[in-house]
Amino acid sequence: MRWSGQEIDQEAAGGPTNPALLSLSGLVRSVTTPEFRGVTFHEVTAKSALNKVPAASSMPFDWTVNPYRGCSHACVYCFARSSHRYLDLDTGADFDQQVIVKVNVAEVLRAELAKRSWARELVALGTNTDPYQRAEGRYRLMPGIIDALGESGTPISILTKGTLLRRDLPQLERVAEKVPVDLSMSIAVFDDELQKAVEPGTPSTAARLATVRAAADAGFRVTVFLMPIMPWLTDSNAQLESALAQIAEAGAVRVVFGALHLRPGAKEWFLEWIQREHPELAVGYQRFYGNASYAPSGYRKDLARRVRPLLARHGLDPHEDEDQPEQRRLSAGRAARRAEAPAALDLTPQPALF
Repeated sequence: MRWSGQEIDQEAAGGPTNPALLSLSGLVRSVTTPEFRGVTFHEVTAKSALNKVPAASSMPFDWTVNPYRGCSHACVYCFARSSHRYLDLDTGADFDQQVIVKVNVAEVLRAELAKRSWARELVALGTNTDPYQRAEGRYRLMPGIIDALGESGTPISILTKGTLLRRDLPQLERVAEKVPVDLSMSIAVFDDELQKAVEPGTPSTAARLATVRAAADAGFRVTVFLMPIMPWLTDSNAQLESALAQIAEAGAVRVVFGALHLRPGAKEWFLEWIQREHPELAVGYQRFYGNASYAPSGYRKDLARRVRPLLARHGLDPHEDEDQPEQRRLSAGRAARRAEAPAALDLTPQPALF
């Protein structure tokens, strides 16, 4: 890919042509290329790399690194869409087409990990936007991040839809000799036509299953995130059985599963897609999600009741999605008690730190 000469014309003062990005800290340049038609990459120098997860979060980790913000995978259900609002960009097309690239993230991370205060806690990648989205093939940020974490003695967790993970498997094998390395692949849709419609920028399901197999053959105990399970689209017993059979065949050992949840930003974008592509389901989705971010409790319980025997049949270790309202209430309560002060329950999206 030839990116030189693809820089977008800047204003005389050096600012971006997109007014919404005038306040983007550390902007170096904005780049387009024919290979990513319609996508603009805004290269920035970041001041920090490690993000502290809020104490009230239900997530099983306290630190993340996000080398990119926005994602060309363009998944219509992506929970991270709301994070683009903090850049004064919209949560629909801008999230898919205006991608922030932290070009110095590995160097900044290495400096942060070298501080005496760093306790070598687990660092999770892929929790907001995918570190192996297609642009990683050009920017190659992950090798530097992996080396920095491994050399500092920091455990690593990676969740991705990207088959570019295979490029770094030899490096991850070496790092896994020093620190724990957890690899997870997100595979939500096992129907090719639906997958292309709902996740238009992602690798195919077959390619992701092949990446699971490659990671398993390299000695990793791979987890597959069967998420989101979408009501009336991917949740029939036959669909779940087929999905889990293919996951087991690919060599995964664990499955995290959960029903679709739609927070503000993602909700509007997804419900527009449902109305356009599956109008016969619009009433049902409005009933489930019109006034809520999560599927009804009864639906989620029934889904778990149906999925768990299938997981047992295929020898897969089960784990339910931890980002559920019940778990978030517990986490918020624990955080409030730790602070020794009353705290209001807040189930709104947590901002991704930049």
